[in-house]
Amino acid sequence: MSSVEQIPTTKTPQPSPESSGSQKRRNDGRVSMFTMLLRDRFATVAAVFLSLVVLTAIFGPTLMGEHATAQNLMFMNKAPFDPANGWIYILGSDSLGRSVLARIVVATQTTLLVAVPAVLVALIVGSLWGVWAGYHRGRREAISMRIADIIMSFPSLLLAVVVLFVFSPSAANIVLILAITRIPIYMRTARTESAELQSRTFVDAARTFGTKPNSIIVRHVIPVVTPTLLTLATLEFCFVMLAESSLSFLGIGIQPPDVSWGLLVAQGRQYLQTAWWLSILPGLAIVLTAVAANVLAAWMRIATDPAQRWRLELDRKSTKAFEKATRQAAKMHAKKGDNS
Repeated sequence: MSSVEQIPTTKTPQPSPESSGSQKRRNDGRVSMFTMLLRDRFATVAAVFLSLVVLTAIFGPTLMGEHATAQNLMFMNKAPFDPANGWIYILGSDSLGRSVLARIVVATQTTLLVAVPAVLVALIVGSLWGVWAGYHRGRREAISMRIADIIMSFPSLLLAVVVLFVFSPSAANIVLILAITRIPIYMRTARTESAELQSRTFVDAARTFGTKPNSIIVRHVIPVVTPTLLTLATLEFCFVMLAESSLSFLGIGIQPPDVSWGLLVAQGRQYLQTAWWLSILPGLAIVLTAVAANVLAAWMRIATDPAQRWRLELDRKSTKAFEKATRQAAKMHAKKGDNS
């Protein structure tokens, strides 16, 4: 009776989905947006600062709203950065004894509630209009661009001053007029990008297979144009925020008892010689937010550009080595030129 030897078999370990995914990412050489953001110190600081501003606008009024309106004549025009006054008065107080810190926190929500909706409305309307006009071209594009030229022929801030002077200066009117004046910026950018994409191979292929124009715009044109428009929207946020602050400073923007950063600057200008912090600190909040948004917009422009993305995908050591090799190659090229 013959016996059959059983050869022990060992199972080959199969890679888990997580490991295969990470291996695929390593093979592709792509780095996530979050990793690229962490590699850029300035962009990381800007993103953290803007995140704190957003969190302050969401939760700040609930936590400190009472201190923004509470009057305490015993703490009139207290200087900032004095721990003896307590943390609520760490940024000083105004002529009625109200906390400057609490008023800046409450004003953050008002400023963002004007700037963010204005940017979103202008982004959505201008982008869709520009993509539609750039794809179809012809008379639609000509009429759209003439409308944009008419709107842009008037200075946006001057037009806002005239409209708000005629109508009541409310937050809704400010959002509406600032959104209308910024629509042509997105329209022109989206029209240029869409007109250039119209002749691309993948758009021609979709058109050849009978895809409807609206489907081509939604599936093929808008995803390509979106990174550029988001970068532009980040920059436009700075302009809209500064415009709202300017209107509030002139007295035709946000009206009391509501407060915004621009209104705080306007209310404290008469105390510049005796209580400088009433205008300087809200103005500093405006400047820091605008600088952070500009830094983040510059990072987004590089991160969303396939030709420039590699600069952020390299780590610091690789970047320094690349810059060193570039300088050495430039020096060698210069020496060869001198010898010749």
